[in-house]
Parts: sequence; C-alpha cells; structure tokens
Amino acid sequence: MINVDLTAYEDVPRPLVAIGSDYPASYELDWHRHRRGQLLYAAKGVVAVRTPQGAWVAPPERAVWIPGGVAHSVKMVGAVSTRSVLIEPNVWSSTGDRCLVIEVSALLRSLLVAASAIEPEYQVAGRDGMVMGLLVAELARAPLVPLAVPFPASPALAAKCHAFLEQPSPHDSIAEWSTELRLGRRAFTRAFRRETGMSFAQWRQRACLLVAIPRLGAGEPVTAVALDLGYESPAAFATMFKRVSGVAPSRYHARAQLA
Repeated sequence: MINVDLTAYEDVPRPLVAIGSDYPASYELDWHRHRRGQLLYAAKGVVAVRTPQGAWVAPPERAVWIPGGVAHSVKMVGAVSTRSVLIEPNVWSSTGDRCLVIEVSALLRSLLVAASAIEPEYQVAGRDGMVMGLLVAELARAPLVPLAVPFPASPALAAKCHAFLEQPSPHDSIAEWSTELRLGRRAFTRAFRRETGMSFAQWRQRACLLVAIPRLGAGEPVTAVALDLGYESPAAFATMFKRVSGVAPSRYHARAQLA
C-alpha cells in the first residue's frame, strides 16, 4: 500500500487502530494532520518528520510520536515499510503537543507488527484488544531518544536553522550567525537557548546527526557522510555521533548493507 489515507480510520470506534504501509524510496507525504495521535515506526528504512516546531528522524529501532492536531510532513529515506498506530487522545496523551522519538524494544516492535495485522474494528474484550492494551503499556514505558532539533519561533532565526539543515556544517559559529542576524553575541546565545531549549553548539551537533542518519541508513559510507558534513576526519565525526546518539555511525551503515 502507498500513501494510505489515515483520516479514513480516525472515526473507527476503537481506542487504537494500526495500519501497515509500504513506500518507495524518497517518497514524501505533504503537510497534513490527524485528529488522533500517531506513532510512526519504520520496520524497514528511515522516516524523517518535520513540523513547524522542529525535525525528527526515526531510524531502525526508533519511532516518532506525533500528537493529534500537529501539522507534519514525512519523507521516506530508502524503501520504507511503516507501522502506524492512531491513538485516541484519552488513551495516551502524556506528552502534550510535543513530537518525540522513542526507543522501540523487541517486544514493542513485535506488538506493532501484530497490531498492523488486526482488523480496525477488533474485539476489545478479546485477544486483539489485549494486544492493543499491551502496546499502549509498552509505549508508556519506552525511553526517549534525542533525535530531534527544535526550530525557534523567531522567523529570521528559524530561517537560519532551516537553511542549516539543508547544508549543515560543524564549523558554523555563533559569531557568524549573530553577525548575519545583526545580534550581539550575548543576545544571540540567550535568544537561541530560550527558543530552542539548548545551546547553539548542542543544536548544531543534533542537526548534523539528524542529517547524517538518513544518509547512513540509505547505505552511504561513513567517510563520505563525514566529509560532506564538513568534519575533518571520519574519526571526529564518529566521536560526535556516538557522544550524541549513544551508538557508532557504522551501526546504521551496517544495517543498510543487510537490508
């Protein structure tokens, strides 16, 4: 299935509805929103989600939680098989209006695959209802993963951040950005932290990571990605990558070779 219309499932009289979809490489879902919250998991490939507030990436073993009513677009990196779960707000809404990347355990992965094979109007009191209930329980205890970059509210600063994602560099500096935005260094750093919740250096590293993961997941060599992003060596890139994400970049490249 390609580009399944999830809105057709929003009024199904069940607390959770799961759908499986297949997409070709580089397929893009334009801006849209759902009444229900959506857990988006790529069983194969990588998904990149954008909202007006930020960007999120879900490589293997990760999923993106998109709260109900949040406008978002999705880009598929490589051929992608997704498992989406639409969840009523009164079932699981503890995250407010923030998108999140969560770790998908082996059990949660199995539950997502099993749920996508369940008919939308399943028996709540039967086995299918228990699968859905356990899925919510596992979702509630899933660890969060820092694979996101928030966008500032200020239009000029947000535009710089969007442009950086299109052409990231670890060498961009506070001096360069503050001069271009006609702000003093101190005013820039205060504004950036206030509007993103992190320092400029932290945001820059996260942004480089966010751009690198889809490319690694698509099978590009670690060395090529590191040098294209402006790192002086693959070792420097790998050090940053592991410090921020907790795993080596070779992990994603190796998965791509096995896919």
